[in-house]
Amino acid sequence: MLRASNRVGITSRRHIKFMKIYDEEETIISRPLPPRETANAIVAAATTVVTPNGSSHTPSHDSQDAPQVSIFLPVYNEEESLTPLHIKIDAALATLNRTVEVIYVDDGSTDKTIDVLREIERRDPRVRVISFRRNYGKMAAMVAAIDVARAPVLVSLDADMQNDPADIARLLLKLDEGFDVVSGWRFKRQDKYWTRKFPSMLANKLISNVSGVSLHDYGCCLKAYRREALEGIGFYGEMHRFIPIYCAHLNGAKIAELPVQHHPRTLGVSKFGKLSRTFEVVLDLITIRFMENYRTKPMHLIGFAGLVAFAVTGISLLAALFSYLAGSTLLAASLFIIACLGVGFGALFVALGLIAEMLMRSYYEAQGKATYTVRERLGFDDSSAAEATTEREAVSPARHVSAVT
Repeated sequence: MLRASNRVGITSRRHIKFMKIYDEEETIISRPLPPRETANAIVAAATTVVTPNGSSHTPSHDSQDAPQVSIFLPVYNEEESLTPLHIKIDAALATLNRTVEVIYVDDGSTDKTIDVLREIERRDPRVRVISFRRNYGKMAAMVAAIDVARAPVLVSLDADMQNDPADIARLLLKLDEGFDVVSGWRFKRQDKYWTRKFPSMLANKLISNVSGVSLHDYGCCLKAYRREALEGIGFYGEMHRFIPIYCAHLNGAKIAELPVQHHPRTLGVSKFGKLSRTFEVVLDLITIRFMENYRTKPMHLIGFAGLVAFAVTGISLLAALFSYLAGSTLLAASLFIIACLGVGFGALFVALGLIAEMLMRSYYEAQGKATYTVRERLGFDDSSAAEATTEREAVSPARHVSAVT
């Protein structure tokens, strides 16, 4: 899980080491093996960096210099698609004029995906591969890639060849206009209507209306992010489709949407296409609304339910009293029982609200986390910002631990 320092104006990047929601079977670290002559020439041409003085060099596979862009792809049973996909990625990267790393995350594939990835990694020094012990889901695969990505800009891409790598350049140009997240929009989506497009259309409208972040296509994996837009956000479950919302609500990210190409699937089998996903989205939206409005004040929601229960108690007692005086003893007894239940539920909700408040305060104070994020500081030098961060870190000495790579 990606957790980053709230320090602003300081370029160093540090991560918190938490329990991971995935387990790596192996991490294939890029290394300079002697590839075939033709492949070597292609890679050398694609990774050549031109300096301002006109000289050029090719970064080594193990270079500690961070790339400018990290492209990551969650992969599950895509052995047929990977080789032609990487050829397209290679062609797209040749036009970027930026240093790039490509991270493939094998999400516990049961076919020969990992063998294909090994061969791709052997031939291309820009490639890094992570393989899970079992299938953990798309979000876990994305988290693993974000954990090890070294660039300040990250681009996510599906591995089924339906997204077009040629659109990466357009997303990066849009990001350069000052946006923090650029989301792809499959304007002419090439999928079946009733099983893919229709449920997606319903979900997108529902998500936009509830979240207040209006996008046409939350499900498009082709997105570009600035790293700071992802800082401090814990990713779990099936949150991948809601990342722009969390970036906007928790970090104040500026979101843009860009129409991108979408191709029909010609290789492999789709892993999605269930109408039940629409109902799962509804449940996830409840979590989003809670995190947006009550993350730092849970008592306002749970305690309000308690006040409503106490109000029902008072009304029921008054109604029971008037019913008893009017001679309707049966109705009075029923209303009295409702009043007793209201007292119980009211006390329960208030107690739950207090527990939630204690947990929330422990969450922030134990880790030295701030309840806000800062886009920039004016009139502060780096030393004062560093001093403030050091004081906060002193609350929790174990706050910043390097992530396992």
